[in-house]
Amino acid sequence: MTEEEKAWLFDGIEQLLSIYNRLNPIHDDGTFDATAVKQCIAEMTDCILQDKAESSVFAQWMTEQSDFMKSPASTHFHGNVEAGLAAHSLKVLHQALCFARPIMENFWQCKLKDCYTISAEDIFVSAIAHDFCKADTYRIEYRNQKDIFGNWKKVPNYKTRSDSRNLGHGNESVLRLLALMPSFIKKRHVIEAISRHMGFSDLSDSESYNYSNFLQNPLVILIQLADETAAQWYNL
Repeated sequence: MTEEEKAWLFDGIEQLLSIYNRLNPIHDDGTFDATAVKQCIAEMTDCILQDKAESSVFAQWMTEQSDFMKSPASTHFHGNVEAGLAAHSLKVLHQALCFARPIMENFWQCKLKDCYTISAEDIFVSAIAHDFCKADTYRIEYRNQKDIFGNWKKVPNYKTRSDSRNLGHGNESVLRLLALMPSFIKKRHVIEAISRHMGFSDLSDSESYNYSNFLQNPLVILIQLADETAAQWYNL
């Protein structure tokens, strides 16, 4: 990356962090304001995506054409609450933005430094879209559970829909992204970051054969680290 490209990357990161810090959508204990999460993603989308036609389609899908903004991030684990998927995706982005400078500066010291050019737009899209496969995947059931006073109450319980069709966690998210933003077919490093964000846990035997090659891509490392820390440190 040229010095101009590096400056462009860090300027974009600061713009996104400024929006996040102003709205403060997610708290240190992992709780979040769903309205602020939605507003933060909307403002960041408008700020960082260069193709405004694709940006509009991207935003519309998240807010109107899918349940991305209302879906949980999982059924039993991190973010298993209403709007948990959007909050998880935003927290992954926040983690990635915080880690980006030290990771990229370290990467620029290695022999692969000229192989990848990363932008703030790439980080934003990779993080926000990494779990697009989960939208429209869950349904709500209710089960009986005693409260602290011993009274039975119906509480919501998320289940994976039996009619869902999924070509693999990361790959399904890639397909959904490319349907919304076709220009990203030219950004293989972003596709790899989304496809391989779960590391070895989402690979077939044949895919794992050359998995280490994907770790040469700093965006793959960045999104994996951001995803793990969002889930394990903040339960999102």
